[in-house]
Amino acid sequence: MVSCSSDSSEAAAEDKQVVTTYNYNETESKLITLINDYRQSKGLNPLTVINHISYKSEEHNFYMIDNSVVNHDYFQQRSDNLVRVLGAEKVGENIAYNYQTAESAMSAWLNSPSHKANIEGDYTHLGISVTINPDNGKKYYTNMFIKK
Repeated sequence: MVSCSSDSSEAAAEDKQVVTTYNYNETESKLITLINDYRQSKGLNPLTVINHISYKSEEHNFYMIDNSVVNHDYFQQRSDNLVRVLGAEKVGENIAYNYQTAESAMSAWLNSPSHKANIEGDYTHLGISVTINPDNGKKYYTNMFIKK
């Protein structure tokens, strides 16, 4: 019998791999600054960026683009990965779609109680991805938070 899937030990080893490289675009870098500036203005700790979280966020953006959806599908799998790989105790996620600037996405998040709660949450680290759909130029945003 021939199989195209990995055996469980290989899959488990692959799932624990930490992605250490991520190239931040201007919008992503601006959002990191906006989030941390906002948190500090509220007396909260700034969040440290972890590239692996940004990579998982980017994977979700690709999923949303490929499936023409804007949702939190497979959040539990992303969360579980961050728990296993990074030792996260708590995970949160914000998404957004079709905002042209970092400032407009941040404003929308702050005007939504659940998204604002994540930005103000008891977290220590974050990752972010803003991906442009090559077919229509619209931006997809995924921002994940963890507490370690």
